[in-house]
Amino acid sequence: MTWADFYLICFLFGLILSVLSLLVGAFHLHLPGLDHLHLDHGGLDIGHAEAAAGLHASPFNFSTIMAFLAWFGGAGYLLTVWGKVGFLAVVALAIGSGLTGGMIVFLFLAKVLMRTDSTLYLSDYHMEGLLGHVSSGIRAGGTGEIIFSQEGVRRTCGARSEDKSAIPQGTEVVITRYERGIAYVRKWDEMAEEAGVTQGSGV
Repeated sequence: MTWADFYLICFLFGLILSVLSLLVGAFHLHLPGLDHLHLDHGGLDIGHAEAAAGLHASPFNFSTIMAFLAWFGGAGYLLTVWGKVGFLAVVALAIGSGLTGGMIVFLFLAKVLMRTDSTLYLSDYHMEGLLGHVSSGIRAGGTGEIIFSQEGVRRTCGARSEDKSAIPQGTEVVITRYERGIAYVRKWDEMAEEAGVTQGSGV
């Protein structure tokens, strides 16, 4: 096997696996033996520790390594076949080209794909314990509507009284459970009285 063959194999290997990774990730394909190529967040390698502290893009991930191989192989092949430079110069230029390709992919992933991403925690979307107020009166044994804030966003949803009693419009309530799109609520003043809280909620 010649050096031209080696560079060509590197180029094809990097290119083909990059395309497969893109297809698997973008279209959620399940190819036999290739499911491990599906990399979240655009191919970024994100561990649990990094996710807890905020998203972190590692320069050493599948996408950048495949980009390095493709650019390294492509440059090495062209320089070997058509270039008029020595072996060491070809290797150096091919490595430089590979690093450039990997860096371009890394910067694209880190600056474009990851720019608007944020760490999601399941606890951020728990409904239980949220405070809101009734926007459409809850009939006895029936359904009304409440307004509450979650993650800085004002939301509404259908609501029922936990004890099936009527709750008039404007009453402050606490969500005790959430099932099938319906929030079950109790009056805030009743819960506060039970807990010995006398101050207002401030909502």
